[in-house]
Amino acid sequence: MTMRTFRIWRGDATGGEFKTYKQETGEGMVVLDVIHRIQAEQANDMAVRWNCKAGKCGSCSMEINGKPKLACMTRMNLYHPDETITCQPVKTFPIQKDLASDVSWNYEQNKKIQPFTPKPRDPDGKYRMSQADVDRVQEFRKCIECFLCQDVCHVLRDHERHDAFVGPRFLIRLASLDMHPLDTADRIPKIKEEYGSGFCNITRCCTEVCPEHIGITDNGIIPLKERVVDRFYDPIMMLKRKLFGGC
Repeated sequence: MTMRTFRIWRGDATGGEFKTYKQETGEGMVVLDVIHRIQAEQANDMAVRWNCKAGKCGSCSMEINGKPKLACMTRMNLYHPDETITCQPVKTFPIQKDLASDVSWNYEQNKKIQPFTPKPRDPDGKYRMSQADVDRVQEFRKCIECFLCQDVCHVLRDHERHDAFVGPRFLIRLASLDMHPLDTADRIPKIKEEYGSGFCNITRCCTEVCPEHIGITDNGIIPLKERVVDRFYDPIMMLKRKLFGGC
């Protein structure tokens, strides 16, 4: 067993502070394991959100030594035995208590998006898609909604444009719908105006923190931005709209 030092943020929306804890750790432990031990043995009232402990629910998102991570997938052996490990809630959303942030804003954004709207079935009652089209959107379905991409997005984190930008997680959801071979809804105008695709300047910080290794920027956001440009800024399309109308 090795004694490790943790600095954990304790408090709520009204304020708080970092508190230091010494805790014995064993081989193979992850950060969430140690937090649970501290919670059980030293701080019974400490709030931490978690569920599956397998990197698939996204619940235990937090910032560990300043980097957004899943606590259940962050191994203790990544850090030097003498290194203090600092844990704090994700910064982009309001703090509820201790390591838990209020991420309900994200679910409100999801409600704004027009759901999957498939075309009619073929005469034999079946849908048909090419495998290439299926493969293209399958990647986006791996999202576990940990909201780490939302946490590092500078539009939300630094500029606090929650009023005008849905963030990378929901641009990925929009991409999964817009690129789906069966979907018929036209979301491009809202992607430009209501969802704020123009705010993203493709820094790729969202892609870097994704625990599912989704190509958020290159495979989702950039193609969406290109579709917006084709629709609203292509000179030929602009002339066509003037002559024949339409969006």
